[in-house]
Amino acid sequence: MSKAVWIKHASQLVTLASKHKGPRTKEAMSELTIIEDGSIWLENEVIQAIGTTEELQRKYATRIDEAEIIDAFGKLVTPGLVDPHTHVAYGGSREREFEMRLEGATYMDIMNAGGGIHATSRMTREATEEEIFAQTKVRLDSFLAHGVTTIEGKSGYGLNVETEIKQLRVMQRLQTEHPVDIVPTFMGAHAVPAEFKEKEDEYVDLIVNDMLPKVAGEKLAKFNDVFCEVGVFTPEQSKRILEAGKALGLAPKIHADEIEPYGGAELAAEVGAISAEHLLKASDSGIAAMAKQGVIACLLPATALYLRETSARGRAMIDAGVPVAISTDCNPGSSPTTSMPLVMNLACISMRLTPAESLCAATFNAACAIQMEDKVGSLEIGKQADIVLWNVPNYQQLQYLFGVNHVNSVWKKGVQVVGLQRN
Repeated sequence: MSKAVWIKHASQLVTLASKHKGPRTKEAMSELTIIEDGSIWLENEVIQAIGTTEELQRKYATRIDEAEIIDAFGKLVTPGLVDPHTHVAYGGSREREFEMRLEGATYMDIMNAGGGIHATSRMTREATEEEIFAQTKVRLDSFLAHGVTTIEGKSGYGLNVETEIKQLRVMQRLQTEHPVDIVPTFMGAHAVPAEFKEKEDEYVDLIVNDMLPKVAGEKLAKFNDVFCEVGVFTPEQSKRILEAGKALGLAPKIHADEIEPYGGAELAAEVGAISAEHLLKASDSGIAAMAKQGVIACLLPATALYLRETSARGRAMIDAGVPVAISTDCNPGSSPTTSMPLVMNLACISMRLTPAESLCAATFNAACAIQMEDKVGSLEIGKQADIVLWNVPNYQQLQYLFGVNHVNSVWKKGVQVVGLQRN
């Protein structure tokens, strides 16, 4: 049981509470539900009450002395941020590839030369479980320091049974030993390993007949993801992998249309994917299909920036009725960042989301993209007490003052895990 905490006098308490069910689209993405001079009472890991400071002062008049009191005067309070797309658990580093890109090499040039995913696969295979655990914990600490309290974590740097399982077990262990909630995704279909070059269908067989049954049998993942891209997995191979995962109870996700338009968005709608990721080259028909089926677009503007590519058409997707979430895509090659505040700013600048839409995309819609919206993503009575106090007075400044970490303090399940300042 966590001690009662009373956060009072917030300049803005942004709750994201809404009558809308499921991921938000169009105008609903801008409905933040803001309480000025806001106040929130946390106890026993969950939110017990929300309102103005005056309202909670009356409600808990006989219990105020029991609570730890946090004066948030002049500050912003939001739900803990949610990152719905990361590759957080891996071994090694790939800083040399950053220089190669600056010298003109493309993503696929590096990958075809044995770099990219293949390089991290080699390093992750060689690393011990303890080494991967230690590296991943450092990244999770950084996420938490930037206000992120829940993430999705993908495997996909093993590309064999043993190492894929190793990655997932590291995340399973961190789920119990680190404050950040980790929702695991199996992504053995991240690339075709070198030993299966020109035998791609045999690798698909291995995923379908061996990897997926083991992952599902040990309950190591909630989702199944595939990189549907020219030179990686075809739409036909991707569909086979996703349908096999669905049959075993793993909900489908898909890396789609990142490098070239390849029908990935259309496939996401066809298989009923929870989300489609990247989507830099998604077609108009693919966007329309996603809107019709309610597939969440998980957009990764930091990746586009890092690769010096044009960002996904976030504004057009929202206007078309696609629910949009945003993510760091934390990974060693194309987006080695843990800063969701930076990603929110990039979503505004490069994809023309408004500050309100960007915040929704980093909280409630992000939670929907990993099926965690019943617990996190908004501040509502009964939900997990995952809360961030920011050193800015309103949500617009959170987006406007970019490149700065404005986190003052963070609570996870009602316990303060970042920050010591008392105001």
